[in-house]
Amino acid sequence: MSDGFASVLEPSDIEALTAWGRVRRFRRGAALFHEGEDADHVLIVRSGRVKVSSFTADGKEIVLAVRGPGELLGELSAIDGQPRSATAGALEAVEVLSVPAEDFRAFLGTRPRIAVALMQMLSRRLRDADRKRVEFGAYDTVGRVCHRLVELAERFGEESARGVRITLPLSQQELAGWTGSSREAVSKALHLLRERGYIETARRGITVLDMAALRRRAS
Repeated sequence: MSDGFASVLEPSDIEALTAWGRVRRFRRGAALFHEGEDADHVLIVRSGRVKVSSFTADGKEIVLAVRGPGELLGELSAIDGQPRSATAGALEAVEVLSVPAEDFRAFLGTRPRIAVALMQMLSRRLRDADRKRVEFGAYDTVGRVCHRLVELAERFGEESARGVRITLPLSQQELAGWTGSSREAVSKALHLLRERGYIETARRGITVLDMAALRRRAS
């Protein structure tokens, strides 16, 4: 646990959380928790990646974010006592540390430094959500897809001989839910980006061939 929320934890902090919590494992496609559930624990991702989603009244999935190792899940409900505001699903095999909400609140109460870091993290997430709302109104589907590909490449990309390979197992339908588009529109956007030589797609991922061009199209 070296990134995200976990990056501000000292060894004694990790020891305390580990003592209170328990390790849980989820297979790919499993739900870590569901929107609307009562919340009695928070999760710190130890390995694997998780999509955070909400669902419309007609069942359409809206992807809100992707969280990776070291990041925190379920902290809002643990703090305010309200039901889960989103669903968390495993994009691949995931291991988490599950800490009871009551113990997590006590942990924050005795460690002001961590509480401030948590507020800063929530502020960043709020700003990111605001930025994405602006994107939905200001950019076309291709621009929004470019934004998400740049974000995925920067956060989860792996350098390869041809460019930056994104190995996150995100389907076109999930990418559509993350960009506020239809699956057909996302498929056309990816086709256009392939034709222009910006990306290369394969069954198990996307390789960004021209990051600079992708960023320009996203701006």
